[in-house]
Amino acid sequence: MNAQSLRKPVRKAVFPVAGLGTRFLPATKAIPKEMLPIIDRPLIQYAVDEAREAGIDQLIFVTGRGKTAMVEHFDHAFELETTMRDRSKNLDALERTWVQPGNLITVRQQVPLGLGHAIWCARAIVGDEPFAIFLPDELMVGSPGCMKQMVEAYNEIGGNLISVLEVPREEVPSYGVIAPGQRLDGFGGALTEVRGLVEKPKLEEAPSNLIISGRYILQPEVMRTLESQEKGAGGEIQLTDAMARMIGEQPFHAVTFAGRRFDCGSKIGFVEATLALALERPDMADDIRQIARRLLD
Repeated sequence: MNAQSLRKPVRKAVFPVAGLGTRFLPATKAIPKEMLPIIDRPLIQYAVDEAREAGIDQLIFVTGRGKTAMVEHFDHAFELETTMRDRSKNLDALERTWVQPGNLITVRQQVPLGLGHAIWCARAIVGDEPFAIFLPDELMVGSPGCMKQMVEAYNEIGGNLISVLEVPREEVPSYGVIAPGQRLDGFGGALTEVRGLVEKPKLEEAPSNLIISGRYILQPEVMRTLESQEKGAGGEIQLTDAMARMIGEQPFHAVTFAGRRFDCGSKIGFVEATLALALERPDMADDIRQIARRLLD
């Protein structure tokens, strides 16, 4: 494989969205957890918006049973839109939900065998192109967005990239962690060589406190690695383990995101994200502050 093939443009993004969302039951009994809204936008919309900002418009949803609401969200709603037009209502709020015909594809993950297996389910659509991965319950907030920052680094260096964040050391066993190498100049100090990856290590064995934070740009060879990947932590096929096998065969770097991450897979993180984003909106920030003061008194 030559250097040019490791710099093909990133046009496709995979969204593994087949999870059951059991931590949010009963809210997620009938609707996907990715459709839970942070104020007035569902989590999946934030992830798709981030992809589009990075110039990625081919969207691949790896779904499961009961997940059709996400696909409906990105379709035209004829009755709603017609009624709004007839009543002279503005449709700007719906504009982000429209996808060009053919730009949204879904595949099924029939059994919950882990993130690595979910990504492997998209292999036929990814083909021989590099692709991005978005975990929608990892809400990344910043300007530029996390994936745009990663694509800009990828256009310079190619290979494989993962986003990382520094966390308190006691939190490390809950995440995938990198073994960092040399920091690269010319990228604002945000790019680090990745020499190893460990999924949910014991605290005393963790190589760093830099955790993988839900955004990836990977070369298509990872799909062939996943085909023979054995089950790892939690009895699941781990994407981290497959990437670790590729280190040394292809370049791997970590981009330290210059923004904020909210773990919206947890109830506390979900509430924190809602409050944080509400406090940044001019149309509601003052009211939210007043409500917070009243509740805290």
